[in-house]
Amino acid sequence: MAIISEVNARWILDSRGLPTVQCTIVLDQKGRKVVGKASVPSGASTGTHEALELRDGENAFGGKGVNKAVNNIESVILSRILNRDFSDAAEVDQLILVLDGTEHKNNLGANAILAVSMAVHRSFANLFGLELWQYLRRLYFSSLPSTSKMPQLMCNVINGGVHADSGLSIQEFMVVPNTGQIDKDIQAASEIYQNLKHILKSQGQSISLGDEGGFAPKLRDSRQALQIIKQSVEQAGYSSLDTGLAIDAAANEFYNSETKTYTVDGVQYSQAGLTDFYRELLDEHHLLSIEDGYSEDDILGWEIVTQKLGSKLHLIGDDLFVTSPSRFESLGLKHSIANGVLIKLNQIGSVFETCDMINKAKDNNYITIVSHRSGETVDDFISDLAFASQSEYIKLGAPARGERVAKYNRLLDIFDSL
Repeated sequence: MAIISEVNARWILDSRGLPTVQCTIVLDQKGRKVVGKASVPSGASTGTHEALELRDGENAFGGKGVNKAVNNIESVILSRILNRDFSDAAEVDQLILVLDGTEHKNNLGANAILAVSMAVHRSFANLFGLELWQYLRRLYFSSLPSTSKMPQLMCNVINGGVHADSGLSIQEFMVVPNTGQIDKDIQAASEIYQNLKHILKSQGQSISLGDEGGFAPKLRDSRQALQIIKQSVEQAGYSSLDTGLAIDAAANEFYNSETKTYTVDGVQYSQAGLTDFYRELLDEHHLLSIEDGYSEDDILGWEIVTQKLGSKLHLIGDDLFVTSPSRFESLGLKHSIANGVLIKLNQIGSVFETCDMINKAKDNNYITIVSHRSGETVDDFISDLAFASQSEYIKLGAPARGERVAKYNRLLDIFDSL
């Protein structure tokens, strides 16, 4: 048992230069004090079913201020958890979730709840003298077989959609190194990224960066983007045997709900036609994974792509499931759609619920991919979460920019400690 003796919150800037919430929690166990600090990410391409990110809506920061969320931590949440005994971090999360009392965190804000949740999990890990991943595994994933296997990287090297002004409809084009060792995978990601930079420069392309550190060149279409990435893989000395390709379509952004059509790089597709397009990309470029290939509420589209391509590659639900166990059950399991779940802490708003989602996915033979957001901080919580939960993959953005690199480097720290 330990007492929460201090709760402090404030705003800090994220990787887009917008405010987000940081929280510090101090635990006191008979005079022995330990500290945990955390900051929450923010998305740009967000699903409509995500938990509420509470913003101020006032003049400061163009309405994006987070003083309301900070005040909710330092008044409402603090009043319920300060100077109380807790046996573990999950107990704190459950109390706060009851305090909010809504599915989408409408009262306190998911950014307020998650900041406390992440910080208190770090505090308890420190209290017990454990690495964060060790504490998370002990608390939530003790039924999983013990392993030192690291998650595979999904590295966003070309940005499109709402993450960049490249003009590409598809939001993320990723490389997935598979050398068999995490330090070699990170080396491969870096070398491929640097070779891609040289190729783009040699073609007179822009090497400006999108939100997640990937390049934002003005390319003709998605096929050209994938072809250039394959060229950079080969020039870096790798091949399709040790480096896969993946995309995050973020189809919400190019879906017309009235006509039930999708417009990708200027070409309009029916629901069935879009699956044919993805099949062509699969055949041409041996895609490993397609994330959000259909819109979040286009269940028929998801049924079509799952039936036709589900045995050939990973079909990942992001906006479809929004890390929600209830939405996963009512859509994924009921309709037998997708075969993987993207895991984002701030979509659901607490570590406790996030880990519940991971376990539900694993229990039903869905793979899990722990993911960053486009608006990030240097907080590396997701690296510990991905390893603790034995998730198959982790999405980190490009191997560049401090807020992305922090996650890569944390994986190296974990690997070295094993």
